[in-house]
Amino acid sequence: MLTLYFSPGACSMASHIGLEEAGATYVEKPTLLPKGEHKTEAYLKINPRGKVPALSVDGKVIVENTAILAYLAKRFPDRNLLPADPVEEARCISMMAWYSNTVHPSYQRFARSERFAESEAAKAEVKETGRKNFWANLQEIDSLLDGKEWIMGRQYTVVDPYALVFYGWAVRAELPMQELAAYTAWKERMLKRPAVRKILESEQNVLLKAA
Repeated sequence: MLTLYFSPGACSMASHIGLEEAGATYVEKPTLLPKGEHKTEAYLKINPRGKVPALSVDGKVIVENTAILAYLAKRFPDRNLLPADPVEEARCISMMAWYSNTVHPSYQRFARSERFAESEAAKAEVKETGRKNFWANLQEIDSLLDGKEWIMGRQYTVVDPYALVFYGWAVRAELPMQELAAYTAWKERMLKRPAVRKILESEQNVLLKAA
């Protein structure tokens, strides 16, 4: 049995979409970050780091979007969510690692500066630096999409739902995403995918309000 622990609007949306794209049968376990449910004793038994997503696979738990999405693509190979070529597969995993270790942290500094500084002056500096870095990362994603249908090229992969997380966060932060033409056109293609649409509606994602 597959059980996904997620919080609407969080980065766990990537794995949520991944499960739908894989055609998997799974159980949803909302773990609401705004209510602190990720810090409860019960959830810390699932993921001691107190973060989402977490995917329970017959009682064994996988955490981190990069690992969960790679697992889903391997478990459901008929959905072609990773390239067959080992080098291209590695490039997909590398892209997701960049999302996790660079793009996501830049947004955290912009949106949650209080986690990284104490004084108001320091918070303001962290926030501004985070905003600049997050915007630069969004611009890089936009450039990667120039002339392409999907992030990695012609093939839709698990990399794509992960990239949608950041577009949604940017819209929520009222950043000028219309300036990123390739990224925005790709977002429109994503919204036409039934699996993506289903999860966005389920999580009441801001992208539907902005569409």
